[in-house]
Amino acid sequence: MANKKVKNVKSTYGADAITVLEGLEPVRKRPGMYIGSTSAAGLHHLIWEVVDNGIDEAMAGYATEIGVTLLPDGMVEVGDNGRGIPVEKHKVTGVSALETVLTKLHAGGKFGGGGYKVSGGLHGVGVSVVNALSSYLKAEVHRDGKVWMQEYKIGKPLKPAKPVGTTKKTGTIITFKPDASVFTELEFSWGKILDRLRQQAYLTKGITISVADKREGHREKFYKFYFEGGIKAYVKALNHNKTVKNETIFYIDKDVDTSKVEIALQYNDEFNEMVLAFANNIHNPEGGTHIVGFRTALTRTLNSYARSHNLLREKDENLTGEDVREGLTVIVSVKLTDPQFEGQTKGKLGNAEMKTYVEQIFGETFSTFLEEHPKEAEAIIGKCVLSAQARIAARTARATILRKGALEGMTLPGKLADCSSRNPEECELYIVEGDSAGGSAKQGRDRKFQAILPLRGKILNVERARLDKMLANNEIKNLVIALGTNIDDQFDLGKLRYHRIIIMTDADVDGAHIRTLLLTLFYRHFTPLVNNGNLYIAQPPLYQLKKGQNINYAYSDEEKDKIIKELGGEVVEVEEIAEGESAEAEEAETKETKKAPARINIQRYKGLGEMNPGQLWETTMDPKQRIMRQVTVEDAARADEIFDMLMGGEVGPRKHFIQTHAKKVENLDI
Repeated sequence: MANKKVKNVKSTYGADAITVLEGLEPVRKRPGMYIGSTSAAGLHHLIWEVVDNGIDEAMAGYATEIGVTLLPDGMVEVGDNGRGIPVEKHKVTGVSALETVLTKLHAGGKFGGGGYKVSGGLHGVGVSVVNALSSYLKAEVHRDGKVWMQEYKIGKPLKPAKPVGTTKKTGTIITFKPDASVFTELEFSWGKILDRLRQQAYLTKGITISVADKREGHREKFYKFYFEGGIKAYVKALNHNKTVKNETIFYIDKDVDTSKVEIALQYNDEFNEMVLAFANNIHNPEGGTHIVGFRTALTRTLNSYARSHNLLREKDENLTGEDVREGLTVIVSVKLTDPQFEGQTKGKLGNAEMKTYVEQIFGETFSTFLEEHPKEAEAIIGKCVLSAQARIAARTARATILRKGALEGMTLPGKLADCSSRNPEECELYIVEGDSAGGSAKQGRDRKFQAILPLRGKILNVERARLDKMLANNEIKNLVIALGTNIDDQFDLGKLRYHRIIIMTDADVDGAHIRTLLLTLFYRHFTPLVNNGNLYIAQPPLYQLKKGQNINYAYSDEEKDKIIKELGGEVVEVEEIAEGESAEAEEAETKETKKAPARINIQRYKGLGEMNPGQLWETTMDPKQRIMRQVTVEDAARADEIFDMLMGGEVGPRKHFIQTHAKKVENLDI
């Protein structure tokens, strides 16, 4: 997507601006070190790395458009209308600057100081890693009136870069095909790409990002993102369908020294906070110094305003950080010349100066905002005071639980069947729906490392409940004690008694509901446990297929059809086994098999309790054979939106979601 040049500025962005640090071979040997994984997340990371180059050009003031196109045969095209990667010969490598950038790790305009003042791709490994992990890559550069082109195979150039035409445009187009021998997943997610590019459009003022799907077998789609309000519009979108406390969104965009601080903030009537941190457009899920500075200033400013306007009584204690964050939606986006991140995934910002910059700028401007909007300020303080009252009630409830535990020698819940090992790294806790399934799981498990906690019925929906109400719920209270970590701000991951927490529910509507309630609880109140990868979902089989003495299990309708085809013979019936009828059904099936050995009997499992302990172990709990899904959060904003829509108080959005997706539901048992 090369296009018209947007900034007629004499640029020093030439081959001299490209600095080379080391070679490419390590990427093929250890791809996970550079893109996080070789699964779906790593596959999509290839797109993000190339898009980041276009974002860097936009932040530098040289690009206004970026385009991403999913092509047939697994190919992806990413283009921008920036200056174009330099193509002249590089003094150190002896080849073109384009080839240097594409074949050398840590070669880019982000190290020597002549390329970018601000850059998201700090490490400069982006496009070279994409090249190394692609079976084919083509680079097309529009620069200085010419079109340059070079092709690569598994990171190696087929020919030197050469001009193939003339142009009046500027920009870079990278087309690549991920290497099937590297990645375990090769299917790009349209929704995931839309979410990421929408976020980048919010974060970069003046940029238009288009995305198109031209893959075979997919309906051709096209979207274009442009947000005049930037992160202010982002906050408004995040609070869509929520009752807000300050209709006027607080917003500040200010330069300080060589850095930029941009913050947008709004409160709603929810109990959860949504804090999104970015440094040079890179999401920092673990926060960093900019978030520390923001939170310090937020608590101090609100306390100061509340005291000076008599919104807190003299005998009231000050609002805590926990109090002022309830119902908060905020985006903190900073841009700086030399960001210090932790690791290639850039999860946390470490620059000490950003704490000072953010704390100073936000503290001053937010104080002015409160003075200029007294009614909205009062609503915000009122929300925080209610939160403080709930915190004190929750503290009393939590202390009661812990004190009760201490008096009983930290007695674990009576329904918990604990494992014998005391090494958390090898231990796992199955959270099971109902006593019947719990009984099968207790009998079928490996007692050395597998613990079972049965739940009675459906737990409380915590999306609309504060901690004091939650801890009054026996099932939640038992779970908190069993985990050993405490909850919310008292949560301590180091005290986790089981490093694998596995949700195991029935494959029906009630099971799906219970699973959703548990996921809401973990996401909202045990967030570090989810972020650390300790939460899993068990995958019990949907069907048992039996032909003679040959028994197979299918975990999906597709797998069932495949097994039937492989076994051959006639399918006599589909049996839906009611809970407690497993033995009788098995006996009847055996008789049927003796009469007609060529026939295939199919049992549809609706409940875990239908399986005897041996079957449950073999299909769902044996580490050598089981299938589990690890719960991860790739997009915190999207996750927050989904949980709020599914479990929150607004009925309209949930009804619309159900009507939109109802036809996509398979195996719906009512």
